[in-house]
Amino acid sequence: MVGSEDIGKSLEGARSGAGEAAQALTAILQTQYLRYLIIASWAVGLWGTVGTLQAVLWFVATVAAGSVRGAFERRMSGRVDAGWGLIFPAVATVTTAAWASAPLLAWFSPSSFGQSLAVALLISGYVLVFSQLRSSPKQAIVISSPYSVVALIILGSLWGGPEFMPFLSIMPFTAAGLFVLVTMTMLREERIKAFQEHQAHLIEELQGARDKADAANQAKSNFLGVISHELRTPMNGVLGAAQLLGSTRLESTQREYLSIIRNSGDNLLHLLNDILDMTKIEAGKMTFEVIDIGLEDLHRRVTGPFAAQAEAKGLQFVSTFEGETPSVVRGDPLRVCQVIQNLLSNAVKFTDTGTIHYVVRSRRISDKRVAFDFSVTDSGAGIAPADLERLFQPFTQVDASSTRRFGGTGLGLTIARRMANIMGGDIQVESIVGQGSTFTLSVEAEVVEWQPMQEAEAIDAEVGEGDSLSVLVVEDHPVNRMILEAWLGSAGHTTASAENGQIAVDMAAGQLFDLIIMDVNMPVMDGLSATRLIRSAGANAETPIAVLSASARHEDHEAGLHAGADAYLNKPIDFAALAQLMQKVRGGRSAMQGATESVQTAAAA
Repeated sequence: MVGSEDIGKSLEGARSGAGEAAQALTAILQTQYLRYLIIASWAVGLWGTVGTLQAVLWFVATVAAGSVRGAFERRMSGRVDAGWGLIFPAVATVTTAAWASAPLLAWFSPSSFGQSLAVALLISGYVLVFSQLRSSPKQAIVISSPYSVVALIILGSLWGGPEFMPFLSIMPFTAAGLFVLVTMTMLREERIKAFQEHQAHLIEELQGARDKADAANQAKSNFLGVISHELRTPMNGVLGAAQLLGSTRLESTQREYLSIIRNSGDNLLHLLNDILDMTKIEAGKMTFEVIDIGLEDLHRRVTGPFAAQAEAKGLQFVSTFEGETPSVVRGDPLRVCQVIQNLLSNAVKFTDTGTIHYVVRSRRISDKRVAFDFSVTDSGAGIAPADLERLFQPFTQVDASSTRRFGGTGLGLTIARRMANIMGGDIQVESIVGQGSTFTLSVEAEVVEWQPMQEAEAIDAEVGEGDSLSVLVVEDHPVNRMILEAWLGSAGHTTASAENGQIAVDMAAGQLFDLIIMDVNMPVMDGLSATRLIRSAGANAETPIAVLSASARHEDHEAGLHAGADAYLNKPIDFAALAQLMQKVRGGRSAMQGATESVQTAAAA
């Protein structure tokens, strides 16, 4: 009885034989078209020794055998490892016999050069077989056996003659050459195998390093998301208190100190937004809305703050339109404003005297498509050519000295260009040292309306007399609650407060409110869960709800609206935007939902 160990060895030997056959067949298939060139060269050699007729007959027979073998090899190329390992060398051996007939024809020809040619062809035949099958020496020995038979026939013909030993001595010489060929090939393949294993190990290490880097990047994104909320919450208290303090009577010195607080808070918020935007862009998570944009409204939002800044600095601010400008296009007004305002901010910041020229050039591509060039030209010091090359690199500033006049992260232009690229556009810069610079945002947009729209009626942010509202303020942070209650109280409204969602749900069950201002992230119960419960039943099921979010992400806003809220506000709270929203409260939830877009626009501006 055959043991399991013997069976295992037999199977392993079968797999090894099939593997060698596969390697041999692959090598032959890769060089099969060369065999016909070699056949022709052998036929020419025979023609000079055995004559034209025998050379032609040998050529035709060998080409036919080669064709049959080639067709067979192609058909069985995908089946060698499936039990065809023995058939391949058998077929190859039979067709090699046609080649081996050439040395016999030359040896027994009457030509004086015949025996020399026979020896040359015999050695060449061995070399050809072992060269093709150098990685499978066992296969080479089997397939080259017709040449061995020819060598024995020639030895038999020389038996007892003086040329027997000289011919016999050629065999060890030929075998040694073939041994060197096979050995060098095996050594080279071992080196290649070792290199491939080392390369695979390096790839595995690189993949591990990549996975660690991805995990670290994900941890960084999560960390920044948490920091975004945690920083915006106390900043809401700082900036909100500064706004409230600004509405009281202050001495000139106190007002100056208050201005420093507000400017520093605004700068901190701007830096935080830059870092978060850069992180989103690198992670491929930057979101863009596609909504209708009125060009006149966009123009006011873009130029309004910077025209005032330029005037305060003694600069002349000029804005012009060139070309056929549509009235309404589709795009993301928040991101477009962010890019253009970055260019205008830099122009005002780095220009001491002269003019800031903002030009909107539009070119009609088709009835539904327009190309814009938003150009900002300043009369500042200009930028040297060497500095232009690194202008859009992250965390890079032209003035990198420790005593530079202006702060910032050096991310503004990097973010602006990457946003422009995501929107299908780009930012170009031209500058002459001593004469100023021109930054141009080029982008295309879908046209909604070419004709100018009628100017929309401005929304009054003031609260009407006698229009007092009952407002529930749901906010876990005591400073933020105090600021909201103080502002609402100063506007003539009555307030009640809750420090988490559960308390808010309990209060809403027993008291009717005109408006609920709901923070999102709170202990015990979050604002979205509380909003869903209030909407499910009770006296305030149809009361307008505005959610407060420390996150400026569009998907977070959408989550608030899907939970049942009617509007949302970003932290730090812009009281002008809140006042606009409260103008709609008396109109009910439907009026609040219509005001959502305008509130978002006001908050973004």
